[in-house]
Amino acid sequence: MSKNTKIIELASTQGFCAGVSNAIDTVELAIAKYGTPLYVRHHIVHNTRVIKDLEKRGVIFIEELKDVPDNTPVVFSAHGTAPNIFEEATKRKIKVIDATCPLVTKVHKEALNYVKRGFHIILIGHKGHQELTGTAGYIPKEKRSIIETESDIDELKIPANIQLAYLTQTTLSIRDTMGIINKLITTYPQIQGPKRADICFATQNRQDAIIDLSTRCDIIIVCGSPESSNSNRLKECAQQENIEAYILDSADELDIKWVQNKKHIGISSGASVPQSIVEDVIKKIQKKWPGSTLLQKPSLEKHIVFQRPEI
Repeated sequence: MSKNTKIIELASTQGFCAGVSNAIDTVELAIAKYGTPLYVRHHIVHNTRVIKDLEKRGVIFIEELKDVPDNTPVVFSAHGTAPNIFEEATKRKIKVIDATCPLVTKVHKEALNYVKRGFHIILIGHKGHQELTGTAGYIPKEKRSIIETESDIDELKIPANIQLAYLTQTTLSIRDTMGIINKLITTYPQIQGPKRADICFATQNRQDAIIDLSTRCDIIIVCGSPESSNSNRLKECAQQENIEAYILDSADELDIKWVQNKKHIGISSGASVPQSIVEDVIKKIQKKWPGSTLLQKPSLEKHIVFQRPEI
């Protein structure tokens, strides 16, 4: 290979997952039916370009329903929404278009099942993340604990004889989460949980693809916004494989010095990242090193789609 070319290899599975595609399509259909301004509670997905593009078209992102006029449709984001927000919408005759990812809805149902059976529930996830906030809303405050790390388990004050269960945020690192779950089981042998961690298949597939890339690449670039949990976990996966890794929101943030002395460049993107951002990064590298080889294996998710909510 010429010293003036690179191998650019794309992660086999990356970019929009079925849940994100479903959420964005839902907003598109709502715009077509109701026009703009269209209100969306919380960023529909965690990606800067997607949000800015929708705002330019008249979508208004809000965090509180008080900012939505009565009798007005509102889309709830893919990350899930607590039941008290649905109740508030019903009282104000606000039409809810629920774009919650079905895999997040599955966790909500698991939470309700444990609540009905009188369990105390330990939620594993990032405090303040919209998904975890939504799930927590299905569990009475006195019946839940939230942990982020293995060390947080040492701070729990839960009686040894209590009925106990755990649930996880869907966008976590599989490796880190299994460490937490294993310590929970050791500390509380009676604890119950889903048959497998609730980390979604899209998150797992993208992390597996990063680990695969790490066997061949000198550096991995993850396209994703700073607030995107699943994008940050991809960067961490690469670093755990001892591979130099960076996360960027757009090609403008790519420092060409990162790849100057690298031969094999891996590129992935989070589940809420448009393909156009990845293409921009590729073009920037190819402009500097014309003739670079571009590789990618087939995606595991190309035929996966979710049913859209009622618009």
